[in-house]
Amino acid sequence: MTTAVAQPRRALVVLGAGHRLVIIALVATALRLLFAGSIHLTEDEAYYRLWAQHLQFGYYDHPPMIAWWIRLGESLAGDTPLGVRLLPSLGTGIATWLIGDLTLRLGASEAAAARAAIWYNATLTIALGGFLATPDAPASLFWTLTVWCLARRWDGGRGSWWLAAGISAGLCALSKYSGLFLAPGVLLWLGLAPQMRAELRRPGPWLAALVAGLVFAVNVAWNAEHHWMTFAKQFGRVAGHGLHLGDLPAFLFTQFVLLNPLIAIFAVAGVGLGWRTRRLHGGPHLVLPIATGLPFAAYLILHSLHDRVQGHWPVPLFAALAVCAAVAADQTRRRWLRGAAPALGFAVAALTLAHAAMPRSGYLTVFDPTLALRGWPAFAGQVEQLRRREGAAWVGTESYGLAAQLDLERQLRAPVLQVLERARYWPDAPERPDLTRPGLVVDLARRVNRSTLLRCFADVRAAGDLDRGANKGPNAHYVAFRVALPRVDVWNVGCPKPPLKAAP
Repeated sequence: MTTAVAQPRRALVVLGAGHRLVIIALVATALRLLFAGSIHLTEDEAYYRLWAQHLQFGYYDHPPMIAWWIRLGESLAGDTPLGVRLLPSLGTGIATWLIGDLTLRLGASEAAAARAAIWYNATLTIALGGFLATPDAPASLFWTLTVWCLARRWDGGRGSWWLAAGISAGLCALSKYSGLFLAPGVLLWLGLAPQMRAELRRPGPWLAALVAGLVFAVNVAWNAEHHWMTFAKQFGRVAGHGLHLGDLPAFLFTQFVLLNPLIAIFAVAGVGLGWRTRRLHGGPHLVLPIATGLPFAAYLILHSLHDRVQGHWPVPLFAALAVCAAVAADQTRRRWLRGAAPALGFAVAALTLAHAAMPRSGYLTVFDPTLALRGWPAFAGQVEQLRRREGAAWVGTESYGLAAQLDLERQLRAPVLQVLERARYWPDAPERPDLTRPGLVVDLARRVNRSTLLRCFADVRAAGDLDRGANKGPNAHYVAFRVALPRVDVWNVGCPKPPLKAAP
């Protein structure tokens, strides 16, 4: 018989509270699915779609979970934007319910639980990108699920919740390596919560770590068979390259905006409240979401001291921040501020997503934030016409994103390959181009030129300029070159990259 480790907290057993969270999750998911099927895939999503055509236990850039999700979504909804984004959209909906139930189980009010679920969707990153098929989608879901399983154990649940937490943490690490930070975060929580320290003398936490390691082991084994390519790429970022103190303020400001400025204010207050009350038995147990996320947050701050932190990296922490913000908002008398916080996020998201879903947009010209999603079908048709005119047997790009977008449109009647970074792809891919025949290399004018291509091909001739969409600019103006007589093994090795310019 399992002994409870804490006084039982209120679970989600009240019919009204349960219905409220389910409705919030369903409405948010329905809207998300609507936009998921109406907006063109981003370059990264189109690239991960290629992964789903070659299922493995690892890839050059990331662990395999997003490829598995896309493959399952496409089996249900077809090889369409909705199919690619189906599992990420549903995953964000599940995370919404988990966040609400987690808030309630930690001892907060029913109002705070509903608020946490709504505010998570009102953060700008989730409101704008909660349906995107990127590794952050499964990583955020499984991170949240892990913390929820730990809350069930803290809430007096059986010791088997440790095993559930271990499985979820392993799946999080199979989604993105940021999931590895859950292990030190759980240890930190057990050390900070007086009523949980006895768990360190029980088998639960250690069995959870073992189970998580066994789940993650499939990616470790794959890396061992592929020259540790993903580990080298991702863990190579840990090494410092000198101090860049300006990146830290940029990182903090970016997250302040992407979290939603009003929610961010409440989140900071909630983190402070949780830290001050970490040793108390009464009140919300915010130390759980705070402590489990603290090692990852500390790493991101450290990383920002020597390199740029991409805006989406901290997304797995947004669930914890939404919980802290919702609890802190319970203590404010400014009800208008509580209402303005989600209103701001949803208003910005509604305008942006509606604009992105419009079939045509020319009035914002080069300042259009959705320019990267525009004009791909017509552009692919132009490339095919130019390929036929030049007598090219294949089409090449320098960018993996452009190669993926051209493959997505399915208008080219010739193989497409990225001539750089061939480690991203599979030597046994069925559409291997005939490199003894001429090819057409196309990419942004700011990214490709004749001198760089001469490092790879003996014969390089200008073939013309192309523009994608109505908004001409450096991110939509392309040049094409007819290439022949490879100097290197383009298929297996790829073209050598030009040397980096020395810093001034």
